[in-house]
Amino acid sequence: MALVNPTLQTPVTTADKVFQQMLHAIVEGHIAAGSKISEPELAKQYQISRSTLREALNRLEKCHLIERKPNIGSKVVECTIEGLLEIYVVRESLEGMACRQAAIYMTDQEINEMKDMLTQHASMQALKEGTAYYQEEGDLDFHYKVILGSHNQQLINILCGQLYHLVRMYRCQFGMNSPRASKAFDEHSRIIEAIADRDGELAEMLMRRHIAASRKNIENKIAEKQQQN
Repeated sequence: MALVNPTLQTPVTTADKVFQQMLHAIVEGHIAAGSKISEPELAKQYQISRSTLREALNRLEKCHLIERKPNIGSKVVECTIEGLLEIYVVRESLEGMACRQAAIYMTDQEINEMKDMLTQHASMQALKEGTAYYQEEGDLDFHYKVILGSHNQQLINILCGQLYHLVRMYRCQFGMNSPRASKAFDEHSRIIEAIADRDGELAEMLMRRHIAASRKNIENKIAEKQQQN
């Protein structure tokens, strides 16, 4: 059975195109987190009918980028610290599982492509300086490629469909700068080596530790800011 990648669906209808335009605007902050959604204004902006707009909004809701409340309306989700940490807990479990599956099902070609991608990452100036580890969306994103490499449609649906853009929204909101940049890259390298060795148990453990360490780093940064205030 051919796998379906929710993040790479070619836009066909007007609703598809508006969904993708709004998705990127929300993720990149052009539509502010927490802002109220005005259907009349958006329908006018995109020159579409209200029914077409609602179709796009329904899909954004499934991606957890907007939320709707009865008698109140729709708004872009808030980027809260609590929400970020909750996402990391979910990612630790599910991406660990994806790593275990990838060690079984990822092809040799996919593994070599990931190694080439890490070589490309290593050339980034910010990473060389140890100040940031920025990964572009999709095929240049290590975690994205691991998830696809699991060849598990349910994991792909959840992590690449339901949560992927929300995770990227948080990344854009809170920034990619991190004192863990170099260490995170080294952890990625060890994870792909475990996958290449077909050691699913080790790959899962390394991924879980990697995401847990990132979450701990965020918690420490939050604590430092709270002490300064």
